[in-house]
Amino acid sequence: MNNLVVFFAFSILVCLSHAIEVDFCVADRNLPRGPEGYACRDPATLTTDDFVYTGFRGGRTITNVPGNNVTLAFVDQFPALNGLGISMARLDFGVSGVIPVHSHRTSEVLIVSRGSIIAGFIDTNNTAYYRRLEVGDVMIFPQAMLHFQVNVGTTPATAFVSLNGANPAIQFTMNSLFGGNLPADIAQQITLLSNAEVMRMKRAFGTA
Repeated sequence: MNNLVVFFAFSILVCLSHAIEVDFCVADRNLPRGPEGYACRDPATLTTDDFVYTGFRGGRTITNVPGNNVTLAFVDQFPALNGLGISMARLDFGVSGVIPVHSHRTSEVLIVSRGSIIAGFIDTNNTAYYRRLEVGDVMIFPQAMLHFQVNVGTTPATAFVSLNGANPAIQFTMNSLFGGNLPADIAQQITLLSNAEVMRMKRAFGTA
């Protein structure tokens, strides 16, 4: 009986363990992505350059209405992240620039490297947690929580974020409601906005 218990306990441990059989798995983006990421490129074809991302270099030109420029270092931009469960992004803000309310599949940690921003998130009890952040300050946004950033300084601002997923995705709330294929009458019902307000928003997103 004791041997049987030991056997089953060992079997459970084996099932729960995830043996690491390769050192890394740089994404082969020529093949389809699966639920766990991309297939691995042949290590024999890799060089040091495959493990270096230079997309955060230099300044940024900001021309969009929200006044931001977001540079992603997700797996599609940096294939070496495949399977590692991490990613990054650079957030640049013009004066009064914002990153509108959005969410990810993952948690996020942010550090301010230039300027001053207000950052915050809203939990499922509709409690908002927000704070003015200065250079060097760090804030965490828990997984799937709606969150935002606003430049409240008198100069441009920059922040860097890290997320615990190679493909965390970004879902902007306003884009989801008014920038996609959701019919205007349904958007009106679920947002309690008037038809005129919904159509104004859809025209702003080019979907009217």
